[in-house]
Amino acid sequence: MGGCNTKDSAVSEPKKSKGGASNITAFKTADELTDFDTFFNKDTKSELSKCLTKEIWEEYKDKSCAKGVSFKTCIFSGVKNQDSGIGVYAGSHDSYKCFNKLFDQVIQNYHGHGLTDTHKSGMTSDELVNHELSEEDAARIVSTRIRVGRNLEDFPLGPGVTKEQRLEIMAKVTQAAETFDDDLKGTFYSLEGMSKEDQQKLVDDHFLFK
Repeated sequence: MGGCNTKDSAVSEPKKSKGGASNITAFKTADELTDFDTFFNKDTKSELSKCLTKEIWEEYKDKSCAKGVSFKTCIFSGVKNQDSGIGVYAGSHDSYKCFNKLFDQVIQNYHGHGLTDTHKSGMTSDELVNHELSEEDAARIVSTRIRVGRNLEDFPLGPGVTKEQRLEIMAKVTQAAETFDDDLKGTFYSLEGMSKEDQQKLVDDHFLFK
């Protein structure tokens, strides 16, 4: 997928595909998206390019979701980065409803999750069935990791969040994490102000990526 810029982020330099064509368009901001016919190259294959019709564009182009994130912001990365796989990113939880004619189709195509489907959630380990490993297979396993991502209520998602809001989110999460005890207790490392030694150790331990 193409990069997903926040309100505060800078635009990357153009990249070239193997054929020499630019994968990154000349649009510098979401506000520059005005002419639908100029959004996609002929060989663009993103879900955004497949699902965004001119009719949907005309209906949503001047709208924003409940958190103030515009439709243009949600689609900007996919128009900017022509090699995106998806190309559209919700600016808040409300974006899925506010711009449903686009998001519903993308979700159906990519996840196979239709409008009448329901999400099945199991938050306990009671129904887990462990696979019995041979001694040889078990010996190959050094460590395992489960990554769980959650979004905070009352904050926009990635495309629409500002740096100030990110700092507020960081403060709330670290305050909550400081209440953890026993094996859940850990150390928080802020990206800003992190020492080179700590950075390298986190990279080496696969907790931080370059």
